[in-house]
Amino acid sequence: MANTTMLQDAREFLRRENLPAWLIYDYLGCNPVLAQVATPSGHVTRPVFLLVPADGSPRLLTHHVDAGKFANSGVDTVVYSSRATLESALRDALAQCDRVAMEYSPRNGLPRVSRVDAGTVELVRSMGPEVISSADLMQYATQRWSPEQLAGHRRAAETLGRIVNEAFARVGQRLNQPGSGGPTEFEIAEFIRSRFREEGLTTTDGPIVSTNAHCSDPHYEPAPEGSSVIAPGDWLLIDLWAREDTTGSVYADITWTAYVGDNPPERHREIFDIVLGARDAALDFLQDTHARGEDIQGWQADEVARQYITERGYGDYFTHRLGHSIYHTVHGEGVNLDNFETHDTRRIIPGVGFSIEPGIYLPEFGVRSEIDAYMSEDGPYASSPVQREIVLITAP
Repeated sequence: MANTTMLQDAREFLRRENLPAWLIYDYLGCNPVLAQVATPSGHVTRPVFLLVPADGSPRLLTHHVDAGKFANSGVDTVVYSSRATLESALRDALAQCDRVAMEYSPRNGLPRVSRVDAGTVELVRSMGPEVISSADLMQYATQRWSPEQLAGHRRAAETLGRIVNEAFARVGQRLNQPGSGGPTEFEIAEFIRSRFREEGLTTTDGPIVSTNAHCSDPHYEPAPEGSSVIAPGDWLLIDLWAREDTTGSVYADITWTAYVGDNPPERHREIFDIVLGARDAALDFLQDTHARGEDIQGWQADEVARQYITERGYGDYFTHRLGHSIYHTVHGEGVNLDNFETHDTRRIIPGVGFSIEPGIYLPEFGVRSEIDAYMSEDGPYASSPVQREIVLITAP
C-alpha cells in the first residue's frame, strides 16, 4: 500500500526545489525508504524502483515474480522480467528527467542516506540523469512526526523520566537492605525492563546501566554475569530508550546520572556542569537561530556544543556526535547533530525530533546528559524531562 501523505509531501518538496523526480531503489531491504513509501504485502526478491515525479503519477518497476506483492499499492506498475526489460523500462521512466534524487551521499558522507550501491548509481547516470542526494527530500517526506506521534513521544518521554528516577531510588532501597550486598548494574537494567512492560513501552535493546569506568563506554550494556555491584561512592549513568507499544509510535531517549552518596567529588561536579552547559548551549543556539529566521544544518549545532567542551579543556574526551535523529527506530533516518563522525548538512526542519547528548568520557568515569528535542513551527524545545542537578542516592 502506498503512503499517499508521503508521496504528496515528496512531490511538494520536488516542486519547491525545482527537482524533476525522486527515484527510490531497493533490493532485499537495502533501502528502508521504499517500505515506508510503498509497502509490499510480503517478501520481495528482485530489484524495485519507484519513480516519484514532481508532476505526474508515480511509477513502480518490479519483477513479474514480485508484482503481486504490490497489487494493492495504488501505484501504476510496470512489470519487467529480464535484465534487458528492466533497463528498457527504467530508461523510459527517466526519459524526461535531467536530474533525479536518490538515497545517495557523495563519498558516503552521510551513511544513513547512502543506501544505493555504486553500480546502480552508475546505471542511472548512464541513462542521462544527474544523480543528486535525496538527503533533505527523504527527511521531509518520511521523517517528520505527526501530531499524534509527537503526543505519544512526549508521553513515552515522561514515563522514561519517572522510570529513571525510580531506578535510582531502587538502588538506594537495595543498598539500605541489611546484608543485601548491593544491586548489580544488570539487576537495575532488569528492573527498568520490567517497568517498560508494566507501562506499555517497547524497545529492541538496552538500557545502559553503568558505573564509574563503565560510564566511559557510551554503549555499555551490563550482562547477567560480570556486571559491577553498585556501591557507596559510585558514579552511575543510566541511558534508556523506548516507545509506546502501538503502530507508528516514535521513540523517546534520555540519559541521566547520579552519585551514590551525599557529596559528589569536585571533579565529577565539574564534568557534569560542563556537559550540561554544552547541552543547553546547543539548544539555546537552535532557539536563537530559529527566532532570527535562519536555516540551520545538523553540523552547526554539534559545533556549538563541541566548542563549549573544547574551550574548557575536554574536547578530546567528547568522542561521538552531539545527537541523532529519532523516529520509529531510536536512531532515525533524519538529520543528526553531527560535525564529528560526519558533516551533516541536512536542515533541521519543523516536524523532526532528535537527541541532544554531549558527553565527556574520562578513564575513571564518564558523564553524558541526553534530552530529546522537537523542532516545531515555532521553534525547537526539549520534549523530554531535563536533568538539572546530579541525582544523589542515599546510601548507608
